[in-house]
Amino acid sequence: MNTAYTRSELPGMTPRRGKVRDVYDFGDRLLVIATDRISAFDWVLPTGIPDKGRVLTQLSAVWFGLLPVEHHLLSLDPRDVPLPPGTDVAPLEGRSMVVRKARVYPVECVVRGYLSGSGWKEYRQTGEVCGVRLPAGLRESDRLDHPIFTPATKEESGHDINIPFARMVEIVGAPVAETLRSKSLQIYETARDYAGARGILLADTKFEFGEFDGRPIVIDEVLTPDSSRFWPAAQYAPGKGQPSFDKQFVRDWLETTGWDKNSPPPALPDEVALKTRAKYIEAFELLAGRPFPWK
Repeated sequence: MNTAYTRSELPGMTPRRGKVRDVYDFGDRLLVIATDRISAFDWVLPTGIPDKGRVLTQLSAVWFGLLPVEHHLLSLDPRDVPLPPGTDVAPLEGRSMVVRKARVYPVECVVRGYLSGSGWKEYRQTGEVCGVRLPAGLRESDRLDHPIFTPATKEESGHDINIPFARMVEIVGAPVAETLRSKSLQIYETARDYAGARGILLADTKFEFGEFDGRPIVIDEVLTPDSSRFWPAAQYAPGKGQPSFDKQFVRDWLETTGWDKNSPPPALPDEVALKTRAKYIEAFELLAGRPFPWK
């Protein structure tokens, strides 16, 4: 039976609800609660994935402890903000981050080390990805000689839109754009090497940054199965799509249902939800090097 936690409620407070996270404002701090909601094909599904929000939160915390960059995480304890009287803390445990409030830069900082997804689609059409010219003759899922920085706009609904670096400069200014590109590539290379030593290929990932005290810091989640393509290294075979540690079971099942992707999606069978949960937990355990606490 699906026991996903899909909607947080704090007495007397109204959050900003994203596709996955509910964000509560406490002045100079935010309480970010990762629910078990899951989206596919730009729709939030009516069925959640049990403990998915805990995987995203706990894995982000692992990375924040490893990465050579300043970030927004202050605490994993929701009681470190003044919760309203009567708040049920139990369901918030493991899925909450108390973070610094930062001014969000309106771009997604995407780094690609392999040719996949929208990058592969664009390459087939133009030989480029976000204005970056790539060698001819590459196959789907090929490793790139050097990781490339391919920013995107942040869209409130639908897919983010890939943009060339020159457009990012127009949006945030050259000094910030250069800094975010440099930091993103540095983080990717650190994470790629760390994951690779644990049998996982980091195909691509996206970061979000915000300005705090006049300097950029990493915000939101980081290097999770929702923000990254993680591939099992032992099964890597370029020239086609790769198995991955994410919502693959969900997408595959939806494709079999006849759903038109323009109307509310169907509920997931428990079997699909639990298989997806298992993939998320497997990714956590491989990368964190320890059992998932809520298994």
